[in-house]
Amino acid sequence: MLVADTHVPQRARDLPAQLWAAVEAADVVIHAGDWVDEPFLDRFEARCARLIGVYGNNDGPALRARLPEVADVDLDGLRVAVVHETGPATGREQRCDARFPGRDLLVFGHSHIPWDTVTPAGLRLLNPGSPTDRRRQPYATYMTATVTGGALVDTVLHQVLRAPRA
Repeated sequence: MLVADTHVPQRARDLPAQLWAAVEAADVVIHAGDWVDEPFLDRFEARCARLIGVYGNNDGPALRARLPEVADVDLDGLRVAVVHETGPATGREQRCDARFPGRDLLVFGHSHIPWDTVTPAGLRLLNPGSPTDRRRQPYATYMTATVTGGALVDTVLHQVLRAPRA
């Protein structure tokens, strides 16, 4: 599961039940930063089988002490990097090729805008958007994907469904 820019409790008091269910069901959760609250990170870690996370620009000293700026991990042969910011959309593919050579997948956040492209060097770039702050997007979002034999398959962008108001 891929998520970023949760901003709890600034943008939302908590994550929607749909997202907690996805977190608990995932073998691995990748969070690309902007947690904003250390107790939220504690709760998140407690509900994950395995968490790969980084800090974002809205994360203070306590979160930066616990999380790296960039995470590098091998998931079943898939070479993955995670970072919060990649800069403007224009030129992103070329910048990421230069900054993350030898990786197969880069998961990033910051813009709250879902992104799915492949760079000239073959690096897959994924931004899952935000499950709590959709900004200029029609829906709040997160992603799921499967890694099999070193390949990323079945990548799905999910809309976060809001509970109907009583």
